[in-house]
Amino acid sequence: MPELPEVEVVKMSLEPRLLGERFRSVSVHAPALREPLDRPALTALQGAKVEALRRRSKYLLVDLDVEKTLAVHLGMSGRFTVVEPSEPRAKHEHLAFGLGDGSRLRLVDPRRFGQALVLPTRGIESDRHFAHLGPEPLGADFSGAVLAHKAEGRRGPIKTFLMDARVVVGVGNIYASEALFRAGVSPKRSVARVSRATWDRVAEAVRETLAQAIHEGGTTLNDFTDGEGNAGYFQVSLAVYGREGEACGRCDDRVRRLVQANRSSYYCSGCQR
Repeated sequence: MPELPEVEVVKMSLEPRLLGERFRSVSVHAPALREPLDRPALTALQGAKVEALRRRSKYLLVDLDVEKTLAVHLGMSGRFTVVEPSEPRAKHEHLAFGLGDGSRLRLVDPRRFGQALVLPTRGIESDRHFAHLGPEPLGADFSGAVLAHKAEGRRGPIKTFLMDARVVVGVGNIYASEALFRAGVSPKRSVARVSRATWDRVAEAVRETLAQAIHEGGTTLNDFTDGEGNAGYFQVSLAVYGREGEACGRCDDRVRRLVQANRSSYYCSGCQR
């Protein structure tokens, strides 16, 4: 599933192609996504000019000059890419925007968990898709103090806590496992047993892990590509995720796996206490 780094990579790769472009055409091929595509709202974007690209959590936000924002979520298998005019329509191509040079920006999503929403740009942070979200982990509003405050009165495992978008956005399964390894904290540890200094270490590990993943183009395990169809390569740097039974890179122990909230957590019991 594309997580925060992957969406950020898509944003950065699309910016050079889309900024200042107009949507010359809009084609809604298959409306059936997690929320059905609103054909009238989308086709009304024909002629709109792209003014900015942003990211909020795992949503890519395309701000347009008609005071509307196209909010795209890649779900579990979505790809939002620019393809050349000669590229045929893909089997699972749900939506496409024709660009000035004949290329098209298309959303392909075989598993159909993605979204493409047309929202008012003004006040978008109050929309139901965003109002409940916590701080951005790479922003100034995120810190160990924030995590410690949000953990007050809670007892669940720290891995599940970090994956709660109400606590902090965008720290999905892969990056929660990697950040906790970097911080030397077991994914099983209760948030009630985390010291203030450890929260600082965890917050810094989250920032460092996500920043490295963005720098390395995201993680491609199955479907992910950036806006130009390029795969990421952070998977080469994964220290524990998907490495059950392999030797830990820090000690003589082996990487282990357990299931938490129906997701696989990977950790080293020798390094992570």
